[in-house]
Amino acid sequence: MALLEVTNLDVRFGLRQGEVRALRDVSFTLERGERLGIVGESGAGKSVAAFSLLNLIGKPGFIAGGSITFDGLELNSMSERALRKVRGNRISMIFQDPMMTLNPVLSIGEQMVECLKAHRRISSKQARAIALDKLQQVQIPSPETRLDQYPHELSGGMRQRIIIAIALLLDPDIIIADEPTTALDVTIQAEIMALLLELCEQHNVGLILITHDLGVVSQVTQRMLVMYAGRVIEQGPTREIINDPQHPYTQGLINALPQMATPGERLNQIRGSMPSLSNLPDGCAFHPRCDFINKANGEPRPACVQKVPEFVDSGNCRVACHMVAEMQEDRRLKLEEIS
Repeated sequence: MALLEVTNLDVRFGLRQGEVRALRDVSFTLERGERLGIVGESGAGKSVAAFSLLNLIGKPGFIAGGSITFDGLELNSMSERALRKVRGNRISMIFQDPMMTLNPVLSIGEQMVECLKAHRRISSKQARAIALDKLQQVQIPSPETRLDQYPHELSGGMRQRIIIAIALLLDPDIIIADEPTTALDVTIQAEIMALLLELCEQHNVGLILITHDLGVVSQVTQRMLVMYAGRVIEQGPTREIINDPQHPYTQGLINALPQMATPGERLNQIRGSMPSLSNLPDGCAFHPRCDFINKANGEPRPACVQKVPEFVDSGNCRVACHMVAEMQEDRRLKLEEIS
């Protein structure tokens, strides 16, 4: 049995004009020590999926259906009091902006000691010793000094290292990292991701990495989910999806990477934009932007505009697309022409 199992997760937001489905039938698993990436454009539902795991969705959002099972515990049916024993303790979360996570009026040491004492029956001296050890693990220089400093006295990269140290304080089974390097420059991003990967491997911690950066996903994760308009549209081993994407949306994301463009030419891009969740197109939500659905006469294919695609197996991946078989045949013919 997987450490974490999410089945047909349905998350909605109750608005005046009616309910909006932010997540639709999202299912995935995470094994102990495994690293999973969740990618997609802004508005795809990545962060909502992450927040749902610990029921951190603010009103008017709510989990309308499905199940979230962690180590035999049904998280979405647990009371708030019981769930607090899991949050931060067995499942930790790293948010996008460390300055929004850290309390500006408490020193780093006070915040780390407070976190430990909320979950463990230990003295302040013992808690401070553990906090110091975690700061050393995340390679914070002069950790004794940093414990008595405040967040505003530290650089962005230093603050993010401290957030990682706090996430590791209680030796969790899973860390959920929601765009953990968004506010950092490129060199610091690489250092933070390398550190996070090293720590997860050392402590056999499962990692769920939420990001829009396919480069980071390819280097850090073992499996990945691609989300679009609140639904998982492709999932499987990271290396297979990066090397041979099956869904037109995934292909578009990879083709939009700068290294995929011809030098001196405009970058490739997916035409159009993510649809509003309150006004999703019929059939496949991606069909208005898809370059593969048009027939010779320019009319869209009936299946793509009428029916939500079911998952089909393609190698070790699962893809929600009506066109998988046809696209595979098209690629085969092109390879034959080249050879």
